[in-house]
Amino acid sequence: MQTVGVIGLGNMGTGMAKNLLKKGFMLTVYDIRDEALREMVALGAGVATSPQQVGEQSQVVFIMVLNGAQVKEVVLGKQGLLEGIKPGATVIINATILRSIMIEVAAVLEEKGIDVIDCPVSGGQPGAAAGTLTMMAAAKKEVFRRCHDVLQAVGKNIYHVGEEIGMGQTVKGALSALTGSCYGGIFEALVLGTKAGVKPEILYNVISTSMVGNDLFRDTAKHIMNRRFEGAGACIQTMYKDLGITLSMARDSGVPMFTTSAAYQLFQAGLSLRPQEDNWTIIKILEEIAGTEVKESVPLEK
Repeated sequence: MQTVGVIGLGNMGTGMAKNLLKKGFMLTVYDIRDEALREMVALGAGVATSPQQVGEQSQVVFIMVLNGAQVKEVVLGKQGLLEGIKPGATVIINATILRSIMIEVAAVLEEKGIDVIDCPVSGGQPGAAAGTLTMMAAAKKEVFRRCHDVLQAVGKNIYHVGEEIGMGQTVKGALSALTGSCYGGIFEALVLGTKAGVKPEILYNVISTSMVGNDLFRDTAKHIMNRRFEGAGACIQTMYKDLGITLSMARDSGVPMFTTSAAYQLFQAGLSLRPQEDNWTIIKILEEIAGTEVKESVPLEK
């Protein structure tokens, strides 16, 4: 069985690392936070003192950090992954980043004989914890095939979206456009119905069983109605960053994005007011404007 490394033990990386251990992989982890490392040591993982050391001890390395700058730092920086990883190893970049940065970092790794899988994910903290992430993997077919078992340890729906590095980030950019736009629609629908006199739980029960009653609606509406705006692992900063990447891709491609642009502005407003809260905190802005509150008054029907 392949030796595996995980760099980045935030909401997503911790869940992925735990599932790799459950599947029996020998695991080495790295994070700048000591508390995250102590948790993984207690579960049986080895701890590295730098990304370089992760590379020295791993045949496959997952990188799950926040943004492109962090990806470049852990791969190309001092004591970075590039200084320790051996030719023939594979780096799986799970962060959602600009396609241009993905291509830049992959080119440096591939020049040293390192295989790369451009593999952003969807599913959030719950998906990472449950090992049910949706994964958008761009890589050479042979590299994808060789790493399929390790990908299955952390994901459920694993798609090979192309052989060209950057295609994974492209698919994620399109997905982020829809996700952000759906959030905006959810917020407006709940505020409109509540302000007009409908009980939020009635809105929930009707919409959740309609054609648009998907998991995103159900989870978001429950959090809003129970007034839970922190701790679900859906920090507004991440969605805002992802939407910015989507709009950058749209500019490069010459595609107008009317709805996504509006969602981006909503997330900008939410980030300015409540940067530490989860995505659905944005509804508070609409509630304040409308003079209403989407709050559960009776338990939801099962």
